[in-house]
Amino acid sequence: MFTADAKILARVAPLIQRAMIVDPNLAAARLLADVLKGLGAREVVFEQDERRALELAREFDPQIIFTERSGPRLDGEELTRRLRRSNMSCRQAPVIMITAEATAVTIKGARDAGVHEFLRKPFTSGDLFKRIAVVTLKPRDWIEAVGYVGPDRRRFNSGEYTGPHKRKADKPRSAGEAAAQAADQAMRILGSALDQFDRDPMQAARAMRQQATTLRTLAVQAGDTGLAIASAQLDQALARPQLTRTALAGPVNAVLAFAATEPVARAS
Repeated sequence: MFTADAKILARVAPLIQRAMIVDPNLAAARLLADVLKGLGAREVVFEQDERRALELAREFDPQIIFTERSGPRLDGEELTRRLRRSNMSCRQAPVIMITAEATAVTIKGARDAGVHEFLRKPFTSGDLFKRIAVVTLKPRDWIEAVGYVGPDRRRFNSGEYTGPHKRKADKPRSAGEAAAQAADQAMRILGSALDQFDRDPMQAARAMRQQATTLRTLAVQAGDTGLAIASAQLDQALARPQLTRTALAGPVNAVLAFAATEPVARAS
């Protein structure tokens, strides 16, 4: 019988007080709810339908979400994508997909939709607890781009891994290297967001705001006045009520001029 480590459980419990389960099989959902309550969840709500699940998420504001991959009126991947691109306060909540459909294609689909962890059925309470502990106690960097919105995909399904490091090369050797990697990623997302602005203006603008904030913070820490000013000016441009690619091209390219890569072409 599985017994959770008391110290870890004490840290996890406050972070799963409000849980939402999206599953067309209510019997399976109730069994999962019983396990969650044993781990400290106080309120657990259920939904079977993707559209109603999103409405419930807006009202309930779950701290953690569990979803099946598919059902008569459910696409777990699309549910996650819509949640991530919404304006809900729970848009960054950990999502764990629990399903028997565990092929390489479905696992990759879940990862690319913005799911935090993937759990195959049947599973044990210990398997579930590992996933929950990972998503609550080891939060991953949040990626706010246009093509992808969600947790950093490089640590997807880390609850299944027990070795020292998945990719040693991914781990920065110093604070300076970590800052450089963060700045490089922000610059790349910023350029891509401008390129894709006309395809998805709302998400592109949101991605730009996140990268402007990241770059301004890094610039202040590094004492890079020029980049700090350029990032602040981009932030101001993004505060305007009417945003267009043409209007944002100048401020974005002013920031990208501080990157090692060439700035994207200005809109004509």
